[in-house]
Amino acid sequence: MSRYIWIALCLIAPSGIAQEPPTSAALEESGLRELRNVRRVYVDRLTGGETAAQMRDILINSLETARIFVLTENQERADAILRGAAEDLVFTETHSSSDSLNAHANFGTSRSSSTSRGQYGGFGMGQSEDERSAERRHEAIAAVRLVNKDGDVIWATTQESLGAKFRGSSADVADKIAAQLKEDFEKARKLR
Repeated sequence: MSRYIWIALCLIAPSGIAQEPPTSAALEESGLRELRNVRRVYVDRLTGGETAAQMRDILINSLETARIFVLTENQERADAILRGAAEDLVFTETHSSSDSLNAHANFGTSRSSSTSRGQYGGFGMGQSEDERSAERRHEAIAAVRLVNKDGDVIWATTQESLGAKFRGSSADVADKIAAQLKEDFEKARKLR
């Protein structure tokens, strides 16, 4: 039973009957049941910076590779729409450190009279080390949701990445989204 039907039943139920709100497990199961019925998905434009359009294309590729749903470019034919926001940032991370060791000592006496006397001493040491490094970093983040034709969110996730060993951060985020969706879809298929 969808959560909106449940809310409607609560509103029209006799006021003498105490109604319990659904548990998070019941809401999750309801979302999974709706996810099980999705066959065709349209990936909407993602909001975010300049890289959101590229992230959409990478996400479409990852979803196509995962073979969970039929992906369509026709929003009217879709059972659900994948919406959200994405950003792929490039920044420079700078680290600097400084170490120093110094020691100084001095000793001196002087006398001036008919005969001149003096003693002098000195000692010195020093060491200094400065280190600075700058590393170019890449970070991607995406928050997406699967929305049914009624506008109800049936699935959502947020993924981020600094990049993987053999792929960039955007591709890694897209693959994480597809993997999470596939895992949840498999859970949905196992429901009675």
